[in-house]
Amino acid sequence: MNAEAEQRRTFLRTSYGLPAERWHLGDEAGGQPTWSAPGQRWAILTAWNPQGERQDRRRNEAAQARLRAELIGWPQREGVNGEAEWAEPSLIVLDLPLHRAAELGARFDQAAVLWGVGRRAALVWCRPLRLERCWLRRDAGRYTSLP
Repeated sequence: MNAEAEQRRTFLRTSYGLPAERWHLGDEAGGQPTWSAPGQRWAILTAWNPQGERQDRRRNEAAQARLRAELIGWPQREGVNGEAEWAEPSLIVLDLPLHRAAELGARFDQAAVLWGVGRRAALVWCRPLRLERCWLRRDAGRYTSLP
């Protein structure tokens, strides 16, 4: 399997959302996330571990603080992407336009971000820009805390 296919597979297996309310991307709908009203736009962004390459905690926290500063004025909640050693803090940002989410993902050197409307989601690849349409599917698993 090539690196791009492995990265895609990782994104599709990862959980996203609030620390106590996690979701996976899937082929069919599986509920409505509590962070978004039906029809409301949202994005899940992180600045941690650019391009999936581990960074030290201090560097990740500094990048996340810069991302948070870029999003001042947008309604947001603290989220988490991934599990165990790959659990990364994220921001769930409401009403953020797709182009702005993709721009921020690219600026913070992320391979992809999530963007959606209600329970519909897209895995948005930042370079080159392309979308994979998905649905959110609730995950009832147990999760580890953030690093």
